[in-house]
Amino acid sequence: MRKGVKVAIVGGVFTVMVGGAGYGAYNIVTAVTGDGGGSSLAGSPGKRTGPPSADEIKETSAKFLAAWAKNDAAGASTYTNYAENALSAIEGWHDDAHVTRTVLTAGEPAGAKVPFKVRATVAYDGKKKTMSYDSSLTVVRGETTGRALVKWSPSVLHPGMADGDTLVTGESKTPAIEAVDRNGVVLTAEKYPSLGPVLDQLRAKYGDKAGGSPGVETYIERETADGTTTAKTLLTLAKGKAGRLPTTLSAGVQAAAEQQVAKYPESSVVAVKPSTGEVLAVANQKKGEFNDAFSGGTAPGSVMKIVTAAALIDNGVTSASGAAPCPDSAVSMSQTFRNLKNMTPDEGATLSQSFARSCNTAFIKLSDDLKPQRFQDEATNRFGLGKDWQTGIVSRDGSVEIDGSSNDAASMIGQGLVKVNPLNMASVTATAITGTFHQPILVAQSLDDRQLATAQGLKPGTAQQIRQMMRITATSGTATTAMASVPGYDKGAKTGSAEVDGQGNANSWFTGFRGDVAAAATVPRGGHGGDAAGPIVAGVLRAG
Repeated sequence: MRKGVKVAIVGGVFTVMVGGAGYGAYNIVTAVTGDGGGSSLAGSPGKRTGPPSADEIKETSAKFLAAWAKNDAAGASTYTNYAENALSAIEGWHDDAHVTRTVLTAGEPAGAKVPFKVRATVAYDGKKKTMSYDSSLTVVRGETTGRALVKWSPSVLHPGMADGDTLVTGESKTPAIEAVDRNGVVLTAEKYPSLGPVLDQLRAKYGDKAGGSPGVETYIERETADGTTTAKTLLTLAKGKAGRLPTTLSAGVQAAAEQQVAKYPESSVVAVKPSTGEVLAVANQKKGEFNDAFSGGTAPGSVMKIVTAAALIDNGVTSASGAAPCPDSAVSMSQTFRNLKNMTPDEGATLSQSFARSCNTAFIKLSDDLKPQRFQDEATNRFGLGKDWQTGIVSRDGSVEIDGSSNDAASMIGQGLVKVNPLNMASVTATAITGTFHQPILVAQSLDDRQLATAQGLKPGTAQQIRQMMRITATSGTATTAMASVPGYDKGAKTGSAEVDGQGNANSWFTGFRGDVAAAATVPRGGHGGDAAGPIVAGVLRAG
């Protein structure tokens, strides 16, 4: 596509019928009729309806691929349902990506979808290389014309492209980086897959500060949510000099995090150093561009009781050894709240006991005395949630909203309008056990003098009580099983199960600490916090 031109997505991929199994090359010199994407089948009676036939799929996809392979952007675009965007993209294939030869080999179709292989020769400034990859397309019925058309999407050109991306060959926007951990160990996406999007963002933001020189590359250019531009390299025609970029990560902890998230679908985990706020590891089971561990935002369930307990203590409502009765049910704003099944009521329970058992009703009963505003203030002013964190890459700093409904009480047990991610909860644990808020960072503040968020932190007595409550939870409460494998006495944890309407199994949450390492994890639909997220955190804490 032309440099700077944004490409909109309208769906998916493309289809073609090819004789025999496997992949069969198209004759790319076949003349293109340029019939505007319509089927030229004899006897077609006017505007057609319904899904495209096998013959239509074969004809349309073959003509599209043949035109693209011949660099006939105008001809190829007429076989798509979004001709204007397809035209810009395919023109850019030659003009901006500098592809000089294109070979397309189609595979066996699956319904309206056909896989195809791309072999593209790129030539720029006297340098030439070939990149090969798999893509696909889908043929659909045009809504207004009734013609069989390729459903246009930038992902047809390359599966890594999304709405708004551009494909460029030239001097790289920023020099490559050699990211290293806190001990100088080189970090690569090949060895630590979760770091792929993290390293891309670090290069985009700090590549020109790390002392390297740019190379010549073919890359996908993308604008991120914070306004910066990332470049995902597809092909390196000439290497530049990589600049050395120190990070706060620990290769050992990162390796453990990668190993743990691989065990649970869609899981995420973050580990931080409580005494400094430095991020030691970030890992996601899903290896897409979205970094769930840093940028996600969902209700965390009972791990949020760390914040609630601190608010109760800081505001003089109760203390760790003070009263926090655990009845069978509790009502707030006409909504009835209950505990997990098989939890025995205890009207004489202390806050420490109700915390360790994760008794919902104890916290709901105390919510009227605490008041929603003071709970929100605790989360924001003492734990720093919602304070515009500047970690070094894109991240979400959490949010606790109040609306005057039963959501406010629900938020105090991690439901309602609370939205956080593992980064936020690892930081919450770090603040809770040290009493000091250190905004999490992935690279040193001195690298770009960015403004870090600040918060009051906790009163010393409050932090001491929360730390002890988390220790009890890890040794005789709901986190006992998960934390049994974590050595040492100086350890603590909190479990959480976040209910989501219509989902079935609850989302599993867990946060814990061991010495000067705090970690938090979530596993969507993982059930109880100790069952899925717990083992992930325990594995990371053992490595830390």
